[in-house]
Amino acid sequence: MDMDDRVEELFAEYARQRSSLSDLQRRMSTVQGCATSPRQEVTVTVGQNGVLTEIVFPTGAYRRMTPTELQATILQTFAEAKEKVMTQAAELIAPLLPPGMDAARMVRGEAGPDMFLPPGGPRMTSGVRALLGLGTEQP
Repeated sequence: MDMDDRVEELFAEYARQRSSLSDLQRRMSTVQGCATSPRQEVTVTVGQNGVLTEIVFPTGAYRRMTPTELQATILQTFAEAKEKVMTQAAELIAPLLPPGMDAARMVRGEAGPDMFLPPGGPRMTSGVRALLGLGTEQP
């Protein structure tokens, strides 16, 4: 394979990746979750990133609730709708992540930097290990 063929191949791969990313971005922007409380007092819709987009009271059942009950019901229903959004987002990005990375933890903001490190932690030079008092041998 000559240099021109290799450059052309690299540009083609770049175009595929860019198209794939654009498609993911489009699909992520349409993610939404909807949940209805068990007794139909409220329906909550949540969009991308867990942003509340709509609250609907499909029946008059909410009128029989105290403000505290209504608040708790709305918050619980919101949490259910948000969970649906997070699950959908994780399903969309999971195929793009390296093996072993937890997409669900990532979209929920629960993934710390250790998620991106090799098992057993980062490898350190013997000088750094000695400075930290860890000895000079890698575990």
